[in-house]
Amino acid sequence: MKIIAYSYSDPLLETPPNRMIWGWEVDRVYQDLGERQQLDQLLADCEAEPTEYLLIRRFEELGDTLKQVSDRLLQLEALNVKIIAIESNLNRSISDATQVDLIKLIAEIQTSQRSRRIRQGHARNRIKATPPPGKAPYGYRRGKERYILDRATAPVVKEFFERFLIYGSLRGAVRYLERRYSKKISVTTGRRWLTNPVYRGDLEYKNGEVLLNTHVAILSREEAAQIDRLLRRNQRMSPKTASAPRSLAGLAVCGECGCLMTVSRVTTYRKTREYLYLRPTACPRQPKCKALSYNNILEATIQRICEDLPRAVSELELPNLERIKIELQQTLTTKQEILTQLPQLTATGILDEETAQLRTYKLKTEIAQLQGKLAQFPPVSLVETAKAVSIREFWLDLSETERRFYFREFIRKIEIIRQGKDWELKVEFIF
Repeated sequence: MKIIAYSYSDPLLETPPNRMIWGWEVDRVYQDLGERQQLDQLLADCEAEPTEYLLIRRFEELGDTLKQVSDRLLQLEALNVKIIAIESNLNRSISDATQVDLIKLIAEIQTSQRSRRIRQGHARNRIKATPPPGKAPYGYRRGKERYILDRATAPVVKEFFERFLIYGSLRGAVRYLERRYSKKISVTTGRRWLTNPVYRGDLEYKNGEVLLNTHVAILSREEAAQIDRLLRRNQRMSPKTASAPRSLAGLAVCGECGCLMTVSRVTTYRKTREYLYLRPTACPRQPKCKALSYNNILEATIQRICEDLPRAVSELELPNLERIKIELQQTLTTKQEILTQLPQLTATGILDEETAQLRTYKLKTEIAQLQGKLAQFPPVSLVETAKAVSIREFWLDLSETERRFYFREFIRKIEIIRQGKDWELKVEFIF
């Protein structure tokens, strides 16, 4: 008994399947990629030598149209070959199928081929780096082959990014947009703007692949890397805390009851003066832990940073980031050199136009991934930064918003340990 298997893969949509998927003792596997030369060879071999079973994944792999599939099924049936499609709803040989089964099979093939043609069209658009279907993102308009800047709305998006970069507050940037431009967006939309590759000059498709430099960017690479770092940092705390105006918000923890401390504001008559306190949010003790002066905790925190941060950094066993960065850069350079050679290979006939376009697309997506890894590296050395921020005057010259930015770069939490009427701080750094 001779058993053979056949699979067809479109290089625009998928990679060839593993030869071990059939689960049978198959005498020979025929695989086509793009064209169907192996299918013609399969038919010729079946005419030369009797074959009992042919295993395929789906019936539509036998042709691009329903007529082609039908002709090849009839040809195989005339050769007494039983066809079994392991991924089809028809769970028996087509020679044993009833009339109802065949009607369902025709509908299944038509639906699958229609879906494949749509996906092929989208795939060709990806290779040509044209935008995906749908409305252009806010700040852009659809051009002939790529997105172009909308002069009326692009400045709004640009100022939103700048506001977030300065203050590191997503909710604050959203509120500023509504106050400054009367543009009301949700926090979810704002977060989607911050992470959308379109604003960085790139295109991201439904399959998750990203192509670089396909249109004019609103956000520079350096700004995009800074935004990604701020978003990762803000993930350690609740959304409201991440946007809180005070620098100790979300960091101070009561060492006695273990709950988070919140900032309370008290004003005098006619609001001529303001007093700030830190108090526990959900203290299980009765009576509750007493509130503490915000300014006293702030000064003590700065003192602890100046004394403890250099020592903590010096004890770290840091990986050789420079060596890793150089290796990634070398890989990136190699792929960019290959990319520049493709037009010459096409001109000399070594590669056809379709293969060159597909290779260009894959190289660009790999380059995008490498550049994304390079962008995640810290812009400056941690050791040098620790030396700079360990000077007390550095912190005193900052505003609360600026101080909040730097605190969250280094500090995981500030534990307030009470000792009777006195207290002391324990600062836990993120590293």
